[in-house]
Amino acid sequence: MKERSAVTLDSRAVHRGRAFTTHQDRVRLPNGREATMDVVRHPASVILVPLPDPGRVILVRQYRYAVDRWIWELPAGNVEPGEDPEAAARRECAEETGWTARRVERIGAFYPSPGYCDEVMIFYRLTGLTAKSRLALDADEVLEPKIFTLDEAREAVAEGPVADMKTALGFGLIQSNRVPPGANGRSRGPAMAPAESSIRGRTGYWTVPCTRSAPAGSSARGGAGGAGSNAKSRTSSIIDT
Repeated sequence: MKERSAVTLDSRAVHRGRAFTTHQDRVRLPNGREATMDVVRHPASVILVPLPDPGRVILVRQYRYAVDRWIWELPAGNVEPGEDPEAAARRECAEETGWTARRVERIGAFYPSPGYCDEVMIFYRLTGLTAKSRLALDADEVLEPKIFTLDEAREAVAEGPVADMKTALGFGLIQSNRVPPGANGRSRGPAMAPAESSIRGRTGYWTVPCTRSAPAGSSARGGAGGAGSNAKSRTSSIIDT
């Protein structure tokens, strides 16, 4: 049976920042009730697992103002408008680590906070690395890369009172002998996702919705609207890649 989606009756931007926008939407939920929803609209992001060789990984020690802490993390960054996620992974690797990758493999895709945010995190394993460039950091980025053995990296991430979630998840993905949710490629063990080169349009294990209702006349990034109508999800093209 086909699952129903919500219909957006009205949407207004409450905040527009450099990294994300916040919307307050009036919606009709799948059960027919109407409700006001506060939603963060965030670009897709890429999370990198750069492996100079099979036993070592590059982490970055980054200052995070929101929590006022230095944290060991996997390199990561947003997908720019119109940018292919794999190209974003290559770009972020060079910018944050100074290494370029010959091979980039998608290993998973996850919603970190689907209760209020539409960001999708796409995980990539990067191999065939070559030290080639200097760091090219954004104005708000304060970080230093370092190469660890995998065991050393896990210890570094766990040393603080709170570990970085995406980094812990990334370590789990590269350890798994199965195709994780959202991954492209064939299973190396019992299948957890369709054994296809792509999950586009499929409804296999832990795939994500590909449609969303949006206000009539709104753009792909949202906007003020009137009566609701169906539109392509803001993140569906990224997820289907």
